[in-house]
Amino acid sequence: MVARLRYTLPLQAQTATQMEDGSAYLLLLNPTGGILGGDRLLSRIVLDPGTHACLSTPSATRVYRSLGEPSVQETWIEVGAGATLEFLPDHVIPHAESRFRQRLSVELGRGSRAILFDAFAAGRLAHGEAWAFREFDSETRVFCNGAPRYLSRTKITPSRDAPDGIAPSGLSPRSLGIAEGFGYVASLVALSDGIANWQPVCDALRSTLATMPRIRAGASQLGGGGCVARFLTATAGDLVSATSALWAAARRSLLALPPFDLRKY
Repeated sequence: MVARLRYTLPLQAQTATQMEDGSAYLLLLNPTGGILGGDRLLSRIVLDPGTHACLSTPSATRVYRSLGEPSVQETWIEVGAGATLEFLPDHVIPHAESRFRQRLSVELGRGSRAILFDAFAAGRLAHGEAWAFREFDSETRVFCNGAPRYLSRTKITPSRDAPDGIAPSGLSPRSLGIAEGFGYVASLVALSDGIANWQPVCDALRSTLATMPRIRAGASQLGGGGCVARFLTATAGDLVSATSALWAAARRSLLALPPFDLRKY
């Protein structure tokens, strides 16, 4: 279970739930409803050797408009030797004229394992907002025993060419190679120290993606070890369904554990 817990609003962590598989399930939340311009939120999480934590959020992270400083969210996670991390936050929704910078840094110890998820929406799609934010900059860095293992960065500034700061219809984020007309962009990566053959994990992710024709997706092995799946969905419902299915496949193939419903706890 959680040995030490300290937070300052607007960040908050709920009491951990002990799952049947031995993991500690913990929700990280912001009860204020979103992130404002000028906010700088920092979370530091340490998994002791041999522990297993599954971290998520109760809802999407909303980023509100900013006429000045960006909204900044940073998460630093240390995974001890033989420990297991599952990090599955809900997606980010950048509102019109928002500026958001996000950093996730994970350090994996010897024999540790991790499943990491990251996703964002093009905006408040139900309100007709798509690619209307000023800046979206999200980066994930993973190190294994001090050596870099995985780096993913997405930086989009769709409104910089528009004099009023609102991206016109058909601006580059909608085009081929970025979002291709889809409203949600996501990735799930499985990593571990000490696994030589990642083919079964990648095969499991590819087989799962093949059952979802409504999304655009692909999965591949990482050069230093690991497997990443990236996918685009048109709706939030498709995003949730695809994420749940991929997480279940990663859990079974990497951790030899069955999935559970995040929303039931």
